[in-house]
Amino acid sequence: MSYPIDKKLVVGISSNALFDLQKEETIYKEKGLNAYRKYQISHRQEKIAKGVAFPFIKRLLHINEVYSKEEPIEVVLLSKNSAETGIRIFNSIKAYGLDIKRAVFTSGQSPCRYIPAFNISLFLSTDEDDVRLALQGNYAAGRVLHTRINDEENDVSELRLAFDFDGVVADDEAEKIYQKKGIESYYEYETKHSQEPLKPGPLADFFKKLSYFQKMEDRKQQQQPSYKKILRTSVVTARSAPAHERAVNTLKALGIAVDDMFLLGGIEKKRILEIMKPHLYFDDQMVHLSASIKNVPLVHIPFGVVNEEQ
Repeated sequence: MSYPIDKKLVVGISSNALFDLQKEETIYKEKGLNAYRKYQISHRQEKIAKGVAFPFIKRLLHINEVYSKEEPIEVVLLSKNSAETGIRIFNSIKAYGLDIKRAVFTSGQSPCRYIPAFNISLFLSTDEDDVRLALQGNYAAGRVLHTRINDEENDVSELRLAFDFDGVVADDEAEKIYQKKGIESYYEYETKHSQEPLKPGPLADFFKKLSYFQKMEDRKQQQQPSYKKILRTSVVTARSAPAHERAVNTLKALGIAVDDMFLLGGIEKKRILEIMKPHLYFDDQMVHLSASIKNVPLVHIPFGVVNEEQ
């Protein structure tokens, strides 16, 4: 028997993040809703190209194939399409073999208020307004940026996720000190408070639920030494010693297990990300989400002091 939805790791995904609907968006913006509706209906059997978050969703759902008894993962479509225009979305889901059964179609309204109804731990969308609205409601959300990626279609054996630390996993308390008082005061403050965990950031709960699954994998590897883990998580942060200790203690206090931690101290994150090639990278600062980063799906978390004036 599969897990009840309230015990699953549930990800909500917009149709524009899952599929490449830029052409359809142009029709809507230039010709209006009726033209968009007619296009979607007349092309309902035409498979839509993969979107930026498709490789992540594909590998996330693969977990259910490995853990077929538990099926610990659920993906819910949250779409501004109507049920009528959404037929093409579900036809494409079926054509790609994605096990997505639940959906919300809101005919142009934001679907964010339905996040708690589905126990969604992370909402991904290309719509910045929807993402900000979700974050204001204290729901974990990220804006998927339009970036070019080259997915290794035949390899779903590993899911790599990378996170910035401040403003993503933890709150922006330390970032506020840095912004207001500079680097020296920041290091002094973080050293003084090294044993005090930071408060959870917008993606802390999602990361904690990932850690629950990692513990499932640890148990399976103990039972089957030949088992190769699916999920690999990394923290890629601009922090460096002596500010590292508070970050480590915060992760421990949150109950988060991380496979890799990169303390870059000002080194460009691009250097790490292009080697790692995560299937999603989350950061609250656009300066670290450059379009020059090759073959990495990027997610902006518009949270905290660095985003307050944007």
